Amino acid sequence: MTSTTPATPADLVLTGARVHTVDPELPEAEAIAVRDGRIVWVGADADAARWTGPGTTVVDAGGRLVLPGFIDAHNHVRLGSDDACVQLAGARTLDAIHERITTWRAAHPDARWIEAEAFDYSAIPGGRMPTAADLDPVTGDTPALVLSYDVHTAWLNTAALRVLDVTRDRTDLPFGTAVTDPETGEPTGFVKDFAVKGLSRAGHRALRELGVPWASPDRQYGRLAKSLDDAIAYGITTVVEPQNSLDDLVLFTRARAEGRLRSRIVAALFHPRGTTDAELDEFAWAAKEFADDRLRVGPLKLYIDDVVEPRTAALLEPYAGCGHHRGDTFYPPEEFADLLTGLDARGFQCFVHATGDRGIRTVLDAVARARAVNGPRDARHQVVHVECLDPADTPRFAELGVVACMQPRHAAPDIAGPGQDWAENIGPDRWHKAWPLRSLHAAGAVLALSSDWNVAEMDPMVGIYTAVTRRALNGGGEPWTPEETIDVATAVEGYTMGSAYANFLEGERGSLTVGKLADFVVLSRDILRIDPEEIPGTVAETVVVGGEIVVTGGEVVPARPRD
Repeated sequence: MTSTTPATPADLVLTGARVHTVDPELPEAEAIAVRDGRIVWVGADADAARWTGPGTTVVDAGGRLVLPGFIDAHNHVRLGSDDACVQLAGARTLDAIHERITTWRAAHPDARWIEAEAFDYSAIPGGRMPTAADLDPVTGDTPALVLSYDVHTAWLNTAALRVLDVTRDRTDLPFGTAVTDPETGEPTGFVKDFAVKGLSRAGHRALRELGVPWASPDRQYGRLAKSLDDAIAYGITTVVEPQNSLDDLVLFTRARAEGRLRSRIVAALFHPRGTTDAELDEFAWAAKEFADDRLRVGPLKLYIDDVVEPRTAALLEPYAGCGHHRGDTFYPPEEFADLLTGLDARGFQCFVHATGDRGIRTVLDAVARARAVNGPRDARHQVVHVECLDPADTPRFAELGVVACMQPRHAAPDIAGPGQDWAENIGPDRWHKAWPLRSLHAAGAVLALSSDWNVAEMDPMVGIYTAVTRRALNGGGEPWTPEETIDVATAVEGYTMGSAYANFLEGERGSLTVGKLADFVVLSRDILRIDPEEIPGTVAETVVVGGEIVVTGGEVVPARPRD
């Protein structure tokens, strides 16, 4: 806070607020002044008049809570949801899936493809994975592509197997790995590794060339534009899009030109297995080409394992009730350590998807190798998801400078708790390993919190509520693993300063501090003081990005194309 009279009035002054700055030097304030897109003053209402002039926009917050703009550290804004798809969220039985597809077909009788998203594994009885035979009765000869809610697997009918040329002799596909029947050797219709292959540059191109509408540029852009509108409406002023190819960057530049890029973007580039040195050179070029405060490219996304629900995450001990099956890592540990050491030597920051305790340990071991070979540096490599963490590895995050990029909503009992595939596959003896937010925080790890949209709801209020309660979103039932809850202030920090630090942005975002970008949100409720059960339903009434009001009265300001 400054005590001198400014030579030039501010462009925007916010008054009458309860400002929670997430800045320990000045934790609370009542007013903020903004000039040229940055915060120039934070202080008391009594001093705000000094910053106003004839051209100053003054916003009265009416006593409401003001927070730094949310930074969603892992948000797939390019993926969904897609209005052209059958929406399967909430369809918890095969009959319910059939009903939704049948209703959609009746409304789209001329559709060349049936595409659906948000399939829940638990909808298939007996814990088995779906097959083409499960789809054929309601899809007939029209090819069908159904994506799981986590977009890690795809489900095809017989017609799609034929169109996409999936056979017993062709299971290693550009867009995934076809599962085969152990008795007949024929493809079942279930495809693993879709997130690793199908969302890669080569996989996406293959789907597009095969005529899958979901992969077309127009459909991609439609998903992105809609998700960007949702993000800013929720007060998410920076989105970290964690998995992109160089082909995808044109989508963001188009959104920027059309005024849809209201939220700032950090775009990580996907590094699938087999990425060449020449491609790494392209990645380094893109990081220099896209490096402003609105669109930044740079981190690399890798996978070490898959996901728990279809039993493809890598565990230290076998899955419950599955004999000796522990899942696999995509790389042998030595190879992955060599890979990450090489990327670290080139100065790349790595986001590594790891859900199982063996997968997470493999990543931490690789970071330790990189530090031993290259010397310690401020790399801020991330383990993304940290779903099942062995307690022995908890202190290693802080020791190695590794960020825990986590999604609290995934830890809700209605998503992963007793009776759900995650909890049943892990088994009760290991539930204490589930999403250990409090343990990591207590051990000094940086928590970067996020939604993982469209795997879960984008709204930060949903994530904060779950982090604080570990309860179902409807508030019913008992909390699951409540010993790993965190308080609201810690959750807010994870969605602001924690995520800023995780992405080397703490110097300009994450707190309401003089000199930083003027990105902040006015909430309808004071989530730091109300009962946690009231956090869901709290809305962003006003959102400011770079000093520009982009949401007012809870409504998104219409897009304005750039000149």
